[in-house]
Amino acid sequence: MEADGFLRRRRMTAERAGGDAGVAGASAGAEVRWLGGRIWGVSESLVGSLSPRIGGETEIKTVIQFSGGAPEVTLADTSEPDYEGLPQGASTSTHMVAGAVAGIMEHCLMFPIDCVKTRMQSLQPEPAARYRNVMDALRRIITTEGVWRPMRGLNATAVGAGPAHALYFACYEKLKKSLGDIIHPGANSHLANGVAGCVSTLLHDAAMNPSEVVKQRLQMYNSPYRGVMDCVRAVWQREGPGAFYRSYTTQLTMNVPFQVLHFMTYESLQELLNPHRQYNPSSHMVSGALAGAIAAAATTPLDVCKTLLNTQESLVGLPAAGQGGGQGTHRHITGLAHAFRTVYRLGGLPGFFKGVQARVVYQMPSTAISWSVYEFFKYGITRHQHEKRIAHGEEESIRT
Repeated sequence: MEADGFLRRRRMTAERAGGDAGVAGASAGAEVRWLGGRIWGVSESLVGSLSPRIGGETEIKTVIQFSGGAPEVTLADTSEPDYEGLPQGASTSTHMVAGAVAGIMEHCLMFPIDCVKTRMQSLQPEPAARYRNVMDALRRIITTEGVWRPMRGLNATAVGAGPAHALYFACYEKLKKSLGDIIHPGANSHLANGVAGCVSTLLHDAAMNPSEVVKQRLQMYNSPYRGVMDCVRAVWQREGPGAFYRSYTTQLTMNVPFQVLHFMTYESLQELLNPHRQYNPSSHMVSGALAGAIAAAATTPLDVCKTLLNTQESLVGLPAAGQGGGQGTHRHITGLAHAFRTVYRLGGLPGFFKGVQARVVYQMPSTAISWSVYEFFKYGITRHQHEKRIAHGEEESIRT
C-alpha cells in the first residue's frame, strides 16, 4: 500500500506539471529505484537502521513556478553522488554484510584449489597423493576419490568465513579511515592501511582458526573423519579444545605480513588504476589478484608450517618425544619453531615452498573475487540507502 501510494503521488506530480519531461523522468526514475530497491530488501533490513547520512549528499528542494496561473512543481538537483562519496558514508553494518558475503563466496568458489594446496603442502605424502601440479591433483582426486571429494569440509569453511570476513572488512575500513585522517588527512596512507590490516587480521583469525583446523583435516588424503562434527568431536576428545587454536600464533605470524602486503599493494594499485576511486570492477579484480599473488608467494613458508600444525600429519623419521636420536612414528608439532625445524629436517629449504604454485593459483582469483564482491555489495547497499533517502525526501516535499 505504501509503495502504491508513493507511485500514485509521483504520477499526480507529473500530471500537475503539465507533462513536463523532467518531472516525468524523475517519476520514472523513482519507480525504477523502488523496483530495484526490492532486490536489496534483505540487506537493507540488516543495515538500514544503522546507516549514517552519506557525505556529499545533495539536498532536495521543491521549486514552485507559476506559468499562466498554473503552479508547476519541479525538483531541484537530486543527482546521486559518485562512488567516491559512498564508501565514506557507509556504515559499519554495511561493511560487515558486504564482507561476510565476499568471504563466503571467495572461500566456496576457490575451495577445490584450497584442497589441492593443503595436500601439496604435505611433508610426507603417500604415493597416491603425490601430484605434479594443480590440474593433475584435481584430476586424480576426482578420478580416484569422487567428484565431490575436493569439496569436503566446505560447510565448516562457510560457517567460519562469514563472521570472520565481516569482522575483517569492518575493522579494516574503520581503522583505515580513522588512522588515515590522523596520519595523512585527505590522502591515502600506506601506514594506516598496514596497521588497519594487522588489527583486522587478529579478529579474522580468531574467528576463522577453528574452521581452518577442521577443514584442513578433512582435506587430507585418507582423512579418518566421517564429517565436520565427527572431526570436531575427535579433536576435542583426543587433543583438547586448545587444538583448535594450536596454529593461531603461526596463523597470525603468517597473516599479519600477508595482510600488510596485501592491503598496501591493493591500495597502491588502486591509486594507479583507479585514482578517482570510482566503482570499477576491473580495477578491483586486477588489484586484488596481483596483491594476493605477491602476498601469497612471500608468505608460503609460514603457510607450510601452519598446515603442518593444523593437520598434525603422521611423520616418519622424527625423533620421538623425549629422545634425542631415537626414531618415532609421530608426535605432536607444538609451535612455530618446532614446525620450522620439522619442515627443514624433512624437506630442507625447498620444503618451505611446497605448494607455492597452488597457493598463488588459489590466492589470485580468491582475492580478486573477495575485493570485487565486497566493493559491489558495499556500493550497492549504500547506493540503495541513499536512493531511498532521496525518494523519501521527494515524497515529503510533495506532501508539503
